[in-house]
Amino acid sequence: MQISNTTYTATPLAGKIALVTGASRGIGQGIAERLGRAGATVVVNYAGSQEDANKVVATIQSFGSNAIALQANMGKVEEIRRLFQETIDRCGQLDILVNNAGIGSMAAIADVTEEEYNRVFDVNVRGVLFAMQEAARRMNQNGRIVTISSSTTLYPDPGVAVYAASKAAIELLTQVLAKEVGNRGITVNTIMPGPTVPGMFANLPPEVQQQAAASSPFNRLGTPQDIANIIAFLVSEEARWLTGQDICANGGARI
Repeated sequence: MQISNTTYTATPLAGKIALVTGASRGIGQGIAERLGRAGATVVVNYAGSQEDANKVVATIQSFGSNAIALQANMGKVEEIRRLFQETIDRCGQLDILVNNAGIGSMAAIADVTEEEYNRVFDVNVRGVLFAMQEAARRMNQNGRIVTISSSTTLYPDPGVAVYAASKAAIELLTQVLAKEVGNRGITVNTIMPGPTVPGMFANLPPEVQQQAAASSPFNRLGTPQDIANIIAFLVSEEARWLTGQDICANGGARI
């Protein structure tokens, strides 16, 4: 069997339409800008800050790529469906989905409230599930879906129960969807970032951040660019043989 040679270009995602949820700041911003730098037209989803989203759009446009900002609360199914419809209406197709929108939580199980559980699971699980559903229905052949989990699913530390459980659900959804859409050439993978700044981890005390940095052989925390570079590979043609995988991206921390 002969495998065709791949042509490498400076803009490998040219002609692709990428939707990145929760893309107005942090890891999502890094992902959106990285995909734009690779030539994709990027739909920058945001929940609240149109100003931040517009700044991301302007940065992507400075690379010579197209981008638009679309508001939607990823915890509400009707808004998710509207987001996908607007993406198709304005861009004509969907080739890449990065399920990045998420909500953090730190509480001991004894202290978890029903409201906190609902707040986290509405976005981290419901949002991802129904975004996956829309992508499965609408995405082009040979599309790419990437979900953002967390390395907390590997390290059950005190206080992470609700957050880590929501992210563990994402990993299972990813594996199931990979089997359901693989016959269309669509790949579905999960990234499990370790401590990353800027991002949710930036809200923790400095001493916690310093301890986390010291646990990596690189002696630093991750950056949105570290995660975005991995995603840029996963959504490329070169990653067509990777699907259903949980990829831990924590700089070797806690090996």
